[in-house]
Amino acid sequence: MHTTRRLAAAAAVLGLALGTTACGDDEPAPETSGETQTIEVTFEGGTVTPNGERVEVAVDEEVELVVQADEGGEIHVHSTPEQTLQYGAGTTTLPITLDQPGVVEVESHDLDQVIVQLEAR
Repeated sequence: MHTTRRLAAAAAVLGLALGTTACGDDEPAPETSGETQTIEVTFEGGTVTPNGERVEVAVDEEVELVVQADEGGEIHVHSTPEQTLQYGAGTTTLPITLDQPGVVEVESHDLDQVIVQLEAR
């Protein structure tokens, strides 16, 4: 009986160790500071910057796209549900909040180009 308890205890410790090892590769989610993360987007002469870069954000963190454009247009956020954001010539601030983890592409359909990939964690 005493041996059975030792085996059970050893199995429990092994299970905890394996569980810890399996989770050890997971990166922690970005912490929100309560401040809004800002991403500057520039449309000029038929091009856009940034150009497909990945940005880590926290789930439910407000992100602002500050768009500087030489003419108006649309940005598509491929979240669930999808969002279409309008901007005008000049500077426009567009708020986005992602409520699910995952990678969400933000793109210009007019230019057929990914502007930024938001990695919500």
